[in-house]
Amino acid sequence: MSKPVERRETGEGDLFRSRLDQIIDMKHELVQLAQTIDWSFLAERFGEVYSDGPGMPPLPTRLMAGLAILKHTFNLSDEAVCARYLDSPYFQYFCGETFFQHTLPFDRSSLTRWRQRMGEERMKALLQESLSVAVNSGAMKPTDTRQVIVDTTVQPKNVVFPTDAKLLHRARERLVRAARKAGLSLRQSYVRLGKYALIQHQRYAHAKQFKRAGKALRKLKTYLGRVVRDIEREIAGDEQLKAIFIWPLYQAKTVLEQKQRQRGRKIYSLHADEVECIGKGKAHKPYEFGVKVSVATTLNRSKGGQFALHAMALPGNPYDGHTLETIIPDIEETIGNELSRILADAGYRGHNAPESHKLRVFTSGQKRRVTPAIKRQMRRRSAVEPVIGHIKNEHRMDRNYLAGKQGDAINAVLAAVGYNFSLLLNWFRNILCLIAAMLCAFPAAIPAACHVKPS
Repeated sequence: MSKPVERRETGEGDLFRSRLDQIIDMKHELVQLAQTIDWSFLAERFGEVYSDGPGMPPLPTRLMAGLAILKHTFNLSDEAVCARYLDSPYFQYFCGETFFQHTLPFDRSSLTRWRQRMGEERMKALLQESLSVAVNSGAMKPTDTRQVIVDTTVQPKNVVFPTDAKLLHRARERLVRAARKAGLSLRQSYVRLGKYALIQHQRYAHAKQFKRAGKALRKLKTYLGRVVRDIEREIAGDEQLKAIFIWPLYQAKTVLEQKQRQRGRKIYSLHADEVECIGKGKAHKPYEFGVKVSVATTLNRSKGGQFALHAMALPGNPYDGHTLETIIPDIEETIGNELSRILADAGYRGHNAPESHKLRVFTSGQKRRVTPAIKRQMRRRSAVEPVIGHIKNEHRMDRNYLAGKQGDAINAVLAAVGYNFSLLLNWFRNILCLIAAMLCAFPAAIPAACHVKPS
């Protein structure tokens, strides 16, 4: 695929249309942010996946990167960001348009394909650029990034709360649908009986009649087992059909065999099998279903706010302390300097940080090597909690709609990107308000003698 053709500022006008910079407020925070971002750096990083060759050139990098920033900054879905793009001239200016567009220059699915093509590694360029803009605009000092706070949270997936009954019923439905599509003739599909057994189980479980609920659950297991064996008989000897049913049958058998307290991999969602059950010990939500995510922020609050320095999905639900071996080098690669101090909670005890950083990690409750200055800094460790709260509640980490493990990784990075750019928008907005207030107050500060006319 050929490289994208980037738009260039020519300054040329149109006889019948006004340029966007002539009809919008050039002091608006989105305009100020667009003028501060180094779009050439993003074009260079994202352009690495393309090569010069035949074919239609892809959409401009500024357009797609700008849409990704706006989507997570304002907590919008793909459909909503497309609608806002058509309504807002500021969104269009931010994405590099010269004149107002009345039709979308892209398709909604273009956002999905662009994210998949870029991947997690190149999405980190947006996080690097958000930190670079913060430093260049004075919202953050470069020295603020040398001391960090690290913590983990859960990024829930867009799946229904899993129960054995729902999984058994759903697995049977998927197998029956696939069998009909392949033209197989099943002895019995249990469409009516399976639905009735699921309703019975839910009613009995709600009424705490667990013996009856268990009986309905065993019926659902029986129905699924019969459908599995029926399909295996039908596809015996047909390699093409075996290739079609290998994954649905594997999922159905796993759901049938998995136990409540078994160790190892379990299936909690059939359409998103990468989902993991993570217990965080919260009273209101003991278990969450998604992927663990590491978040790092600055120890000291910058002028522009508490910026997020790093976000990374951690599949496999690893122990918090065992994540530092990969997290610390990745943070240093993102921010471009070496960490001098890392603060973490008690869940990071017994960490496996790199040898060069082992003595730079301090956990809650630690006694050795904790000086009075470090003890004072440890009071700031909880500053990462509101950062995680804002990223989850306002920037799309509370429910991940992107598919697969790659979607988990990309959504975590983009949520941190959206959080940083929201702080930068507030920073530019406050600066403009401060300048306006100073201009209004300036005449009142002029001595009265200056206004006396000379004789």
